[in-house]
Amino acid sequence: MATQIDTAQREIVLVEDAHVRPMMGQSVLEPLPSRHIPYSLVDPYILVHEAAVRISPEMAGLDTTHPHRGFDNLWYAVSGASSTGHSTGPGGAMERARLEAGSLLKLRTGRGILHAEGIGKDELEEGKAGTEMRGVLFWVNLARKDKAAEPSAQLLPPHEVPVRQEGDAIVRVLVGEGSPVELGTPGLILDVELPRGGGFSSHVRTEFNGFVYLLEGEAGFGSNRRRASRSQIAVLGPGDALAVEEAQPGTRFMLMAGKPYGETPIYNGPYVD
Repeated sequence: MATQIDTAQREIVLVEDAHVRPMMGQSVLEPLPSRHIPYSLVDPYILVHEAAVRISPEMAGLDTTHPHRGFDNLWYAVSGASSTGHSTGPGGAMERARLEAGSLLKLRTGRGILHAEGIGKDELEEGKAGTEMRGVLFWVNLARKDKAAEPSAQLLPPHEVPVRQEGDAIVRVLVGEGSPVELGTPGLILDVELPRGGGFSSHVRTEFNGFVYLLEGEAGFGSNRRRASRSQIAVLGPGDALAVEEAQPGTRFMLMAGKPYGETPIYNGPYVD
């Protein structure tokens, strides 16, 4: 006889629009941090940005290089392509990474790196001016004991991202089962696409905090079927499963979850101590 496993469906406890923030000469959507969302509900996720990076001489010529330390910096290419540089080479030398649609770049900033050197420079040299990359950037905290870790870079190309069909949904696993990318704490990051609409469900471990960020469309989330739409963040309450229902065709969202550290980050601009 099969054993039936009861699951506690998570409610959505808060839905909020991302606010617009100027950064590096462009407008960025910033769902996190938010003054209305306590960090304790999204720990270990510190920041989420969405932006379209235009490949142009102006962007490639900007001095966008800046320092970070104390967290994992991840950049996911939703569409298009771009390139960037970071000081994770031997002796802190700059090395470059090229992201195409579906790629994930993870930088463990640890005790400190420079990054965002020459954004789009490689594409510009190849005559691709006028194209753009739509990306989602997110910071995931490191435990205080790991803040001085050796900086490193890991590029996950699209063909190495586990992809599966689950009912109505196309699910890309950026962090989680089958992905080689690991955070400093157990985590789950999914890119979920519902081309024809419909529904989706996912196990989200009881001890994880979590939220969804809408890239496209609209759907009902959680046991309370709270509606969320493009550029909104929906924060999950307690439980061990998330249900998505009545999604519009073309709905796409990021599900981000992780085991909280329970530590209060100390923010010093680009540093998280």
